[in-house]
Amino acid sequence: MTITIYGIKSCSTMKKAFTKLDELGVSYEFHDYKKQGIDKETVQRWVNELGIDKVLNKRGTTWRKLEESQKQAADDSVDAAIALLIENTSMIKRPIVEGQLADKDQPILLCGFDEAEFERVFG
Repeated sequence: MTITIYGIKSCSTMKKAFTKLDELGVSYEFHDYKKQGIDKETVQRWVNELGIDKVLNKRGTTWRKLEESQKQAADDSVDAAIALLIENTSMIKRPIVEGQLADKDQPILLCGFDEAEFERVFG
């Protein structure tokens, strides 16, 4: 299995992640969910593994622009939050890195860019 990095091309955090993976010599595929979308099964898997609080970015402008009723629904129901993430991919924390390295047994699922964590996992 290869490494896939999910996000939005123009995001500054994504650019840091691309640069770090390139520095570490990690080959990866990029999935731009702004252009390609994202399916419910993938988002559900991320939420199951990482938790909705990690995957849902409440600090961005997309979250702040939501109606209060939408925010409340997302807070009350994980299913409602997942539906919002699929509809508003900008609210998915970036990047999400998923896959498995050929020389490692453990699958990889990272959310957000942490340079030290990238070095630990991929270095």
